[in-house]
Amino acid sequence: MRAIWSGVISFGMVTVPVKMYGATEEKRVGFHQVHAADGGRVRQKRVCELDGEEVPLSDVAKGYQLPDGDVVVLTGEDLEGLPEAIAKTISVESFVPEEQIDPIMYSKSYYLAPDKLGVRPYALLRDAMDSSGRVAVVRFAMRERESLAALRVRDGVLVLETMLWSDEIREPDFDFLGKDAKAEPKAAELKMAELLIDSLSSDFHPEDYHDTYREALEEVIEAKVAGREVVTPPAPAEGGAQVIDLMAALKASVEAAKRTRGAGEEEAEPAKKTAKATAAAKKTAAAKKSSSSSSSSSSSSSASKSSATPKRAAKGARAAAKTTDRHSASTRKKPATKSTSTRRSA
Repeated sequence: MRAIWSGVISFGMVTVPVKMYGATEEKRVGFHQVHAADGGRVRQKRVCELDGEEVPLSDVAKGYQLPDGDVVVLTGEDLEGLPEAIAKTISVESFVPEEQIDPIMYSKSYYLAPDKLGVRPYALLRDAMDSSGRVAVVRFAMRERESLAALRVRDGVLVLETMLWSDEIREPDFDFLGKDAKAEPKAAELKMAELLIDSLSSDFHPEDYHDTYREALEEVIEAKVAGREVVTPPAPAEGGAQVIDLMAALKASVEAAKRTRGAGEEEAEPAKKTAKATAAAKKTAAAKKSSSSSSSSSSSSSASKSSATPKRAAKGARAAAKTTDRHSASTRKKPATKSTSTRRSA
């Protein structure tokens, strides 16, 4: 584990150097927003809703909106005069019975491990708290914010439980809790419910419970991977999205269209030659047939010539057709490569 905070526990005249580690982690399948067509990441930008311009992080300030819609803008200079909590110090306020702290106040858990020079005072505080059956209510500052927390012992390790402030806990204000609400159960119903609770009572073993939704979702993803149903998005250009000059983009599009049209005309040229040769052959054959009706002697000669001419034209047409077939075949023999890879979220 990697330490996320370091400081000292201070109670009375004793200080204990410690390091803080995250005690919990959420086991969930993470997703990115992507373009369904090509798998490219969909990014979000900081855009001002008034002028539509993207705002750099250096120009972003804190804003407090008033009930009438006006906004109070606070800059770094406005926040400099605020009182600061004692940095790098977990200050013990008091030791209280653990059952007096409502679990609803707990927010997040952290392990505290001793520094190399703080092993003995750490063990002293841990053992003293464990024997007393009390937890320490402390204050400390992290991420520019003062927090309330409870310090308790778990499996030989001090655990820091961050807590909500009392005014952050909502009061349960519901109609069914009113005096006039008719929600009192009957004695027989209450006894039957107690019997049901007794029949379902057991010791709690956390390992007996699993996140069935996450496990099923992982199976779906693994099945997609096994079937190679994955998308490899092209690598984004260095520096991310860039603003492109409109005129330059238009010129580039025109040049690309010209190249595409020129390539299409080159592919169509052999077919045009074939069509011209066939038309010429038909025209020659018709002329020879017309002249054969004028004389029988010239008819045989014209017939031989007319029969020879279409053969040469047809031969030329077949040669042109072969050239076209070779050209289109060479185009078809270049399959588009498609690479696949598995992308899993962080």
